[in-house]
Amino acid sequence: MEFGVGSVVEGKVTGITKFGAFVSLPEGKSGLVHISEIAYSYVNDVKEHLKEGQEVKVKVIGIDENGRINLSIKKAMDPPPRPAGAGRGAGRPQGGGFRGRPAPAEPATFEDRLKQFMASSDSKLSELRQAERRSSRRGRK
Repeated sequence: MEFGVGSVVEGKVTGITKFGAFVSLPEGKSGLVHISEIAYSYVNDVKEHLKEGQEVKVKVIGIDENGRINLSIKKAMDPPPRPAGAGRGAGRPQGGGFRGRPAPAEPATFEDRLKQFMASSDSKLSELRQAERRSSRRGRK
């Protein structure tokens, strides 16, 4: 069985280090699962997640020029579902603006947001040009 990057195979944990775990693969090959590729959650100690002799499903995520095989356990499984409300803006209070003032209405479409940005940009550029003219007049006297 020939396998390459992207293949998902079964293997057995043969060794555990502080930076990951070695896994024996079919055809007498072996690879390394780095600590960052063991689980979707933070892994402080590899031994809390894996045991020597444990059968694991791994995905081949890289093979370097020396033939070393990089593996991932977490990419061989589906990611955990995101908690409800976890996304952009989660945890921010809804409604209301700064110090109880009503929040400004957000433009609904991209075009509206672009128009708002362009108007703001033009206003700022105009103020900068006026300030430049004032400072250049002072220098002539």
